[in-house]
Amino acid sequence: MVDATQRIVAVALTLGLILMILELVRRKRLLERYAIVWLLCAVFLLVLAAWKGLLSTIAFDVGIHYPPSLLFALAFGAELLLLLHFSLAVSSLTDQNKILAQRVGLLQNRLDEHEQRLTELDGGEGDDERDTGSRYTRTG
Repeated sequence: MVDATQRIVAVALTLGLILMILELVRRKRLLERYAIVWLLCAVFLLVLAAWKGLLSTIAFDVGIHYPPSLLFALAFGAELLLLLHFSLAVSSLTDQNKILAQRVGLLQNRLDEHEQRLTELDGGEGDDERDTGSRYTRTG
């Protein structure tokens, strides 16, 4: 009785997790490429929750005598893979951010040069209307 209740609760929680992931994707709060990873993990948990004895069978087949140890080992391995994936994503975004900052700096320099030429051609008249460069602040 207790085992069946625990399994029902585990299945319900896992289905709730799947619905939450789908809702986050629908609201565009979670990108599809990350949702796939989370959905795969949730489906794996659902299979383990619904199939009685699957974890024990797999654990004993690989030589692990305490089935929850297999679950923790798999979770630890999945966590390491997620950390590696997100480290790669952060590295890529850092490089893109640096390139974009350099491009913005070059464009700001070109804009300043064009404004200076316009000021020289006008002989200093109408500076108030064309002085858009003063609205931008430069950092670092």
